[in-house]
Amino acid sequence: MTPDAAIAYGQCWEDADVLVAGLDVRPGDACLSIASAGDNAFALLARDAARVIAVDCNPAQIACLELRAAAYASLAHEEFLELYGSRPSERRGALYACCRGGLGAEARAFWDARPGLIARGFGDAGRFERYVALFRRWLLPAIHSHERIERLLGGGSGRQCREFYASTWDNWRWRALFRLFFSRPLMARLGRDPAYFAYAPDRIADALLARARAALASPDVASNAYVHWLLTGAHGEALPLALRPEHYARIRNNLHRLEWRCQRLEACLATLRPRSVDCFNLSNVFEYLGEPACAAVLHDVARVGRPGGRVLYWNLFVERERPASLAAQLAPRQRAARDLHARSRTFFYRRLVLEQVTA
Repeated sequence: MTPDAAIAYGQCWEDADVLVAGLDVRPGDACLSIASAGDNAFALLARDAARVIAVDCNPAQIACLELRAAAYASLAHEEFLELYGSRPSERRGALYACCRGGLGAEARAFWDARPGLIARGFGDAGRFERYVALFRRWLLPAIHSHERIERLLGGGSGRQCREFYASTWDNWRWRALFRLFFSRPLMARLGRDPAYFAYAPDRIADALLARARAALASPDVASNAYVHWLLTGAHGEALPLALRPEHYARIRNNLHRLEWRCQRLEACLATLRPRSVDCFNLSNVFEYLGEPACAAVLHDVARVGRPGGRVLYWNLFVERERPASLAAQLAPRQRAARDLHARSRTFFYRRLVLEQVTA
């Protein structure tokens, strides 16, 4: 692993409940997942997938996944939440020592060299999470008091949540500072690799603000783990799928079904047999690819996917879907995709794409 390898995402920011529902993961399925920080690969294990291949070209993201696997194997559930950062803790260094022996040599060297990231919780270790923390620490207190944040996260009926957002939360400071902080220039400088914006439109802050409005004014806000983290830096009692206590033992028991590969998605697909994969979690990987590269990946997905297999990915700022040349191999499931997107608790994405392998 190169010394300058950096974590882009300390946790996964696609709703895992929506992911496993859309993929309709069943016991015995073979799954291919973009690794990112690993959470959603473990969510697939929670559904008893027989094989989960997690792939990422960034070795730092593979190190995140490896640390999670070692923590599932070595720690009790509450200890795992402390090391993750979901719960306050003064003993993360000791908890890391408990699972350090389960890491490969490269991942162990990576985390040994970053005690500060361990101390803050590995779920807060990415460039994106540190960016959001700047907003939470320096700008959000200038907009809303701690009591007002707690009131928002307390939820209520649909009408109560909408009225609170409109009358109290959605003030001019919120709109102005949100647009400034989540503008393309600032996000490219501090929050995400500038290469991620190669195909994105120039004006993104207004779109993000509108999507945030839908999530923060929803009665589901009280149980929305992703919003809780964005506004407080922890999950509280709202946990993503792979972190919930009812799934912990099953994930631990299924760890032997997980494999990880540090390579590009295209290279990974090239090694897989035709008709060997049931479920594809492609995250928002096409956000960073031009249309020819996107089409090439989907051609390989159609080759590798079993008939009836499901393919799920997200559009953030850039519209991507299967090209017309794949109409006979991949069938869009547009109604299901719209329904799933409406249920998603990660509000950043403009669209969810769900396709099915047909031949």
